Amino acid sequence: MIKNDLFLRALRGETVDRPPVWMMRQAGRYLPEFMEIKKKYDFFTRCRTPELASEITVQPIRRYGMDAAILFSDILVIPQAMNIEVEMKPDFGPYLPNPVRDQKGVDNVIIPDVNTELGYVMEAIKATKEKLNDEIPLIGFAGSPWTILCYVVQGQGSKNFDKAKEFCFTNPKAAHQLLQKITNTTIAYLKAKVMSGVNAVQVFDSWGGMLSPTDYQEFSWRYIQQIIDALKDFAPVIAFGKGCWFALNEMSKSGAAALGVDWTCSARNARYLSGGNITLQGNFDPSRLLSPPAEIKKMVHQMIREFGKDKYIVNLGHGILPNIPLENAKAFVDAVKEYKV
Repeated sequence: MIKNDLFLRALRGETVDRPPVWMMRQAGRYLPEFMEIKKKYDFFTRCRTPELASEITVQPIRRYGMDAAILFSDILVIPQAMNIEVEMKPDFGPYLPNPVRDQKGVDNVIIPDVNTELGYVMEAIKATKEKLNDEIPLIGFAGSPWTILCYVVQGQGSKNFDKAKEFCFTNPKAAHQLLQKITNTTIAYLKAKVMSGVNAVQVFDSWGGMLSPTDYQEFSWRYIQQIIDALKDFAPVIAFGKGCWFALNEMSKSGAAALGVDWTCSARNARYLSGGNITLQGNFDPSRLLSPPAEIKKMVHQMIREFGKDKYIVNLGHGILPNIPLENAKAFVDAVKEYKV
């Protein structure tokens, strides 16, 4: 039994004394202990070495005592396993030297045996569970099929993912084949993570907001729905679509345990659009962690009052930034732990 199950209780919609708290990207680049590891090992070595990945996962828990840990990994391990080369270039980000932009490229993409190709992730989960010692739950994650397609087709990060959209709109048949391959792989991958010990999973649709509401349904949400349908009986699923407030109503009927909300959508609108019955997660502006600690605490308490303490998980509206002072991250977590109704 997990000793602090506040996060899981919030996912089940139970009444709690205070909401749970964790931060997207909490395992990583704002922590000096992470930077020490980064100096010695390149990005994908950190992801592929279970001892390193598990150590990075628990670093923020030791320092701040969040109510959930999220496994250190990357959404782009999936395309790597699917026969697509992915590099992580320093000061540049993801780079895919051979982007998929035609039917031949799609045909070359494989649906792998996830336990073989991504076995190192499962080993990292087991190592992390040992370190956590059932104190708090562990979250596993994957990128949404659309978000993975964005990188696979664009070949790198982008402000508008124009090449990815062009591919979908000019060659929808090939695009849907690629999205289905990514979806099938993601389902197998997340199921393997649950079998290895994660207590919940989150699907990150980081680039969902790039699409119009109509295109979002066609090229993103229908595939996320497949993932939720396949996973929801095995573990709670959190769906997070950045910039996707327009889809909150449909998302709320999906069978997901919770919906992530970014900082551009108010608590009131998020509750209204999602029908008021589903657990919501978010939505502090990551840049607001640059405010003074006393102000952060005030704003966090206000945010909890606006969302309500039940059916709510305190988080950021996206990943923590690398330049956040350590005491400010602490103020964010402490504000939630100190919250009284």
